[in-house]
Amino acid sequence: MSVTMNEPGLEKRVINYLKKHPEGIMIIDLAAALGSHRHTLTKYIYRLEGMGLLRVRKVGIAKLCYLKGGVRK
Repeated sequence: MSVTMNEPGLEKRVINYLKKHPEGIMIIDLAAALGSHRHTLTKYIYRLEGMGLLRVRKVGIAKLCYLKGGVRK
């Protein structure tokens, strides 16, 4: 199964937004801030995580994403 990326510039917008939120942000809140659907944004988030640009960690049932190096465990 291939993932089709259908929102040009969304990856860059995600990175720029996360630069302003080094503490991290939940995917659902990031989607709302960027005006994107949560499912669409999740595809981009996991692609960026696979590229080593950001991290995703579970906090309860939520998923918190932040730029790599932005939060220490």
